[in-house]
Amino acid sequence: MGQYRVKLPELGEAIEKANISFWHFEEGNKLKKDDELVEVVTEKSTFNVSAPASGTLSKILFSEGEEVKINEVIAIIDTE
Repeated sequence: MGQYRVKLPELGEAIEKANISFWHFEEGNKLKKDDELVEVVTEKSTFNVSAPASGTLSKILFSEGEEVKINEVIAIIDTE
């Protein structure tokens, strides 16, 4: 069993940050690769970030409404 650090991916040219809008899962929930994990909002658009791995969402590092920079770790998934 390992851990996967979920980072806020590149969302487009010149976008450096986003706000966490809504988590689709809670800590302790099982999820599958490509499930929509979190919704983020930038100045220009809204994006859904998919889970990069299957497992259990063990830690959410940013709350809804908080600002996150591109490539910052936003959550940790315990992989099976």
